[in-house]
Amino acid sequence: MLQAVRVGEDSPGVGFTVTNKTGNAPARNRIRRRLRAAVAKTGGQLAAGHDYVLIGRREALNEPFAALVEDLSASIRRIHKVERPDKPRKGRAGVEVEP
Repeated sequence: MLQAVRVGEDSPGVGFTVTNKTGNAPARNRIRRRLRAAVAKTGGQLAAGHDYVLIGRREALNEPFAALVEDLSASIRRIHKVERPDKPRKGRAGVEVEP
C-alpha cells in the first residue's frame, strides 16, 4: 500500500512501515529491504514536494521483485495522475492521497 502527502520540502521523502502482524523481525526486515530496493528502482518517479509512506504487507515476501517494482510504479502514477475537474476522484484500494 502506498500513501502520499504534499509537503513544503524540495525533495521527496520516503518512509516504510511494517507491523508485527506481518511476521517476525526477520520477515519484517526482509519486507522493508525489498520495498527499499523497489523504491530505488522507481526513484525517478517520486515527485518533489511529496512524502511517501509504503506500508509493507506479507505478500511482499513472495511476490516476484519485477512485479513488486511494477506495482509500486503503477501506484505512483495513479497518485500523480492529473484529475479532471468535472469528474470527481473515486477511491482506489491500496492508494490514498491527501491534499
